[in-house]
Amino acid sequence: MHTHTVLFWANDDLTAAERTEFQAGLRRLRTISGVRTAYVGTPSATTRSVVDRSYTFALTLRFDDLAAHDAYQADPIHDDFLARCAKYWKKVVVYDYDDLADA
Repeated sequence: MHTHTVLFWANDDLTAAERTEFQAGLRRLRTISGVRTAYVGTPSATTRSVVDRSYTFALTLRFDDLAAHDAYQADPIHDDFLARCAKYWKKVVVYDYDDLADA
């Protein structure tokens, strides 16, 4: 399995309507063929010193393999998300990893 986790830091001046559009765009990414499981969320209220809660939205997608992930990256829904929503964030960090059990 391949896991793709993306953390987004939204622009400080995001309106309620823009925030709603951003969330809808993230949710739509879950519909792309090849996505096995998907999670969209916001920072939890945990207060441990090791937890980074500075981001605005998180997206985690799981794929059967790297090929499915690569197809996701080229999917028109993903391209549409970037075209519509990239203006809403000031920073994005991506963590991709493969399950050790698969190695």
